[in-house]
Amino acid sequence: MDATVNPLEDTNTEAARAYAEERRENIRTFVRTSPDYYIRMFDRIGASARFTPTVNLMAGCFGPVWFGARGLWNWALPFLIIETLGLVQMARGLFGDLASDAMARIASIEGTLELRRQQLAAAIENNSDKVDVYRRTVESLEANIGGIRAEAEALAAQGPTIALIGLTILILAKVAQAVLANTALEARFSDWLSDRSIRSGMPVTQIAFSAVFMALIAAAAMLHYSFPGRFTLLIDFPTDPDIRLTSIAGVEDFFNWAVLNGEALFDAITYCIRLVLDALEIVFVSTPWIVIASLIILLTWLTAGVRMAIYSGAFLAYMGLLGFWEKAMTTLALLGTAACLSILIGIPLGMFAARRPRFYAFIQPIMDFMQTMPAFVFMIPVIAFFGTGKPAAVVTTMIFGGTPVVRLTVLGLRGVPESVREAAISFGANKWYLLTKVDLPLASPSIRAGINQTIMLSLAMVVVASLIGAKGLGEDVLEALQYANVGQGILAGFSILFCAMILDRIVQGGRR
Repeated sequence: MDATVNPLEDTNTEAARAYAEERRENIRTFVRTSPDYYIRMFDRIGASARFTPTVNLMAGCFGPVWFGARGLWNWALPFLIIETLGLVQMARGLFGDLASDAMARIASIEGTLELRRQQLAAAIENNSDKVDVYRRTVESLEANIGGIRAEAEALAAQGPTIALIGLTILILAKVAQAVLANTALEARFSDWLSDRSIRSGMPVTQIAFSAVFMALIAAAAMLHYSFPGRFTLLIDFPTDPDIRLTSIAGVEDFFNWAVLNGEALFDAITYCIRLVLDALEIVFVSTPWIVIASLIILLTWLTAGVRMAIYSGAFLAYMGLLGFWEKAMTTLALLGTAACLSILIGIPLGMFAARRPRFYAFIQPIMDFMQTMPAFVFMIPVIAFFGTGKPAAVVTTMIFGGTPVVRLTVLGLRGVPESVREAAISFGANKWYLLTKVDLPLASPSIRAGINQTIMLSLAMVVVASLIGAKGLGEDVLEALQYANVGQGILAGFSILFCAMILDRIVQGGRR
């Protein structure tokens, strides 16, 4: 009886053969060198979900150069560091002067010893009563020189051991690279299948660049650590002091010009800040404490619930009983001015930048600069433009804390689903309706998170702002730091913490 052939099995076999042939062609296109070897290795690696060790002799011999030429720089750099460490240890052990530091110490002590010997000789000649003192000093220095010389000899004898350790590190690194190379390259091949823009093969330019880069790094490290102090180019950056002095003079000239020509602008900014600050100080400082406390507790109850309202009452009682009430209200006025101005500027700016990628790409480095530059650095131009006092403190706080509301407004508006916007447009929504009824409501959680972060970062600047004349709780913390008054600093710090917790719960309570 004749055996029947299943057409489905025939189709599956043909499809598998076609897929295998296509995979081989893709591997040949990707590796370009020794394709048959890599086809076998990739098949072995892909046949198991576990790590499959293979050996790539070329990767083991050339190490980071091979990884760099293949575009595997995330593997090349760590192995370069390990191999360089091994080479440095070998060079130090074989050619380095391991006792150089000890000999330098001996030379320094010998200069002192010679002086003390001369003093001893003079004391003996004059029958001075300090003869014994000088003699003991000379004997002590001679003993120190003997001990350091013995240490130098011991260090010099460790050369072969250090070289052997370096050789061991180098061999282990070579073995690891040989074993891991094919696995790393197979993972890159899988990425290449989905993104053909990933570089494939081993271009000659990449081989040359990788080899020269690795050789320079290894040679510089070996020369520096094996022969310390011999190559000044590897120790000190080649520069001229006049460059720094000229740069300082240029920066000072620019700020002097800006202060002279921008006086009207800075006065206008100071006036606007003063208006808001004075209004908030009247509300928080001049209003009876019982009114402010009641309003804060009520607002916390409406936004965050009864439990948080009780906590807020306890926090306010803490500040009042310890005598921090007026300074806490001054801090809230300063913080409120900076936060209000940051929010009034930041949200419209974020709304404008959300649909304009080029403009956002332009302001993003500026915001990165504002957040990463240390506060003590950008306080210098603020003082130059606005002097010291509360307006300067408000500007400093705005620079540090004003960026999150812009970033999160942009993030929230860009996260609005396009399908929702298209549906609103299809029903005849104009731009204003689309912004106010669709974009802003859907982006409001992100915008509120930005407002919360701006308030928290502004509060974090309370102590720093006190350095340029801002009053409030930061002043107590600053005095505690100056006079090591631990109790005052801790109590004032808790008051700042409680202010932050109250504001955080009010803002986040509404968001929930």
